[in-house]
Amino acid sequence: MLRKTSGIVISYLKYRETSIIVKIFTRELGLKSYIVNSVRSSKAKTKMGFFQPLTILELVVYDKEKANLNRISEVKLKLPYHFIPFDFQRSGVAMFVGEVLGKVIYEDYQNEALFDFLTHALSHLDQESTRLHLYPQSFLLETAKFLGFGSDDPHELFSQLYGLDQQDDFIREEKGYLGELMDDPFSNDLKVPSIFRKKMLDDLLSFYKMHVEGFAELKSIKVLRSLN
Repeated sequence: MLRKTSGIVISYLKYRETSIIVKIFTRELGLKSYIVNSVRSSKAKTKMGFFQPLTILELVVYDKEKANLNRISEVKLKLPYHFIPFDFQRSGVAMFVGEVLGKVIYEDYQNEALFDFLTHALSHLDQESTRLHLYPQSFLLETAKFLGFGSDDPHELFSQLYGLDQQDDFIREEKGYLGELMDDPFSNDLKVPSIFRKKMLDDLLSFYKMHVEGFAELKSIKVLRSLN
């Protein structure tokens, strides 16, 4: 059956000489795997650029129940990026976002609210005016809410990480900054010293490891740290 949907590319693997298998988080169908034949050929009608991670697409797909692999009938860009591919810092943050999504969204997982949030968050990342210093932390905080383990209370989050009696002055100060970020996510105006930004990122990744099975060390974290 043919279905029309929007999708965010999560990742792809090369398949045989000229094909790929691409994972796409679709709004209506959830995370699906599609085989795209001959897309790596010089004569391909559909270009590889459509299937770069985090590309947002309009799709018409074949959707067979219980099929491990489906096919794409039609594809076009829904939201072309203007800055992410050409800005080293934005592309580094995007690499981090894509790797996180690859670890928290599993096959057939469907969540329209999460999809809509991700579309908005990626559009925000692509705006030249968006400051990036707290974007990864904001992204982790907000995404966790849609995954079912997020929190609007910094005390609750830090109690899970450190317990009630294991919080020194540094952690209490970090908690204050985290509370401000929870109140105003993706803020361009919030000023947080670098040492607290780095610690906040480490703590949020530890928080994800507590709640997401198999959430291992991210390869992109070294790139991300070099940007801060």
